[in-house]
Amino acid sequence: MQGRHKNRAVYFKELSITSKDYFIPYIQHWHSVEAETDVLEIGCGEGGNLLPFSEMGCRVVGVDIAACRIKDARTFFADAHAKGTFYAQDIFQLKELEQSFDIIICHDVLEHIDNKKLFLSNLNKYLKPQGIVFMSFPAWQMPFGGHQQICQSPILSRLPFIHLLPTTVYRGLLKAFGENGDCIKELLSIKKTRVSIESFESMLKTTVLRITNRQLWLINPHYQVKFGLSPRKLNKVIAYIPILRNVFSTSCFYILKKKEHKLCSIFSYGIHGFR
Repeated sequence: MQGRHKNRAVYFKELSITSKDYFIPYIQHWHSVEAETDVLEIGCGEGGNLLPFSEMGCRVVGVDIAACRIKDARTFFADAHAKGTFYAQDIFQLKELEQSFDIIICHDVLEHIDNKKLFLSNLNKYLKPQGIVFMSFPAWQMPFGGHQQICQSPILSRLPFIHLLPTTVYRGLLKAFGENGDCIKELLSIKKTRVSIESFESMLKTTVLRITNRQLWLINPHYQVKFGLSPRKLNKVIAYIPILRNVFSTSCFYILKKKEHKLCSIFSYGIHGFR
């Protein structure tokens, strides 16, 4: 296990740096980020991604089902003299937050969710009419798509592609290297709930959300603060080759918006299409 996974204050700081340097600039291509912009992060953990938004004057809300993470988020925000509201709850039980947000962030969360279709189908309820969703996740087939870096074993935490082994073999390997029950349970859960580029984009077609932009990364922007590696976008040719693009995409960025109603689209074309 890498030290940052034990020291949550360090992890919080690292996420805030990546959010400021890469997430916000990417989002700003599609939506303004300024004072009083309403921002929600689902699966916020300790809230590191939200800190730079708060520092810009945004109204930030973080939701996570892990009470210990929310407790840390409140502490870290207080230490940084930053404003934020945090809930240790299932987002879909917070009906009072519906239609409240300009920007929703879902960073490295989707791969942990079992019923992804239900999750994606309900996200739009929390958006304002012109709001956007910033979605990011590691492609399942990439070297560490199984999150094995959380292993206690210094060997397993650095061993790529082991999550692609058959479940029985993978479980046996984790036990052989002395991983505890909670770690094994989490890693096998991620193996069950994994997400690929193709499966995500296919599921999205069944919802009212559409893809406005996709950016696949060969070198995840977060690797800069973690490992000192310069971010690099995936080659455009490889980005259009199914399966192969999953192997080489260490992070997948998406901007999602609500689909336009057909009548609205026709009306819009009637106004603008015949000029």
